[in-house]
Amino acid sequence: MLNRTTLARPYARAAFLSAREHDALERWSANLELAAQISAHDPVPELLDNPRLTRDQVMSLFTGTGGERFEQPFVNFLKTLGQYRRLALLPEICAQFEALRREAEKRVRALVTSAYPMDEEQTGEMRARLQARFGREIDLVVEVDASLIGGAVIRIEDQVMDGSVRGQLERLARQVAA
Repeated sequence: MLNRTTLARPYARAAFLSAREHDALERWSANLELAAQISAHDPVPELLDNPRLTRDQVMSLFTGTGGERFEQPFVNFLKTLGQYRRLALLPEICAQFEALRREAEKRVRALVTSAYPMDEEQTGEMRARLQARFGREIDLVVEVDASLIGGAVIRIEDQVMDGSVRGQLERLARQVAA
């Protein structure tokens, strides 16, 4: 069987093209995020696979929660996913949609794992440096991991920049052992 990424790709692309055509990228992004949260929330994953539930009953889980936020084109998209039993793919569809959106808007997601919490000034400086280096808008996500001891690890696309004390100690240990 195909993996989830492969299965989700055509749906994410179709959602992106439809949203871009209707100048609704932000709305579709929010709707996909909410629908992905619904699909992953217990006990919904088991309900999506339950053959005793009709498609209408499964759809009511989404449309009932989404309410008026889900406009008709998005509801139609959900119905298509439901028809082909692909609603469980919503988290992956959402992630791929966001990647397509960032690419179109010339933005990149940067995950910064810091040994200590960063204040607004530090995150602003980090964002400015990364924008200068990559020449694109930066969506900065900051996490804290005290095991880094000091410094930070930055992940952007397929690049990892390890400026942590733990990383420096590991590199030093490898050099000494060699």
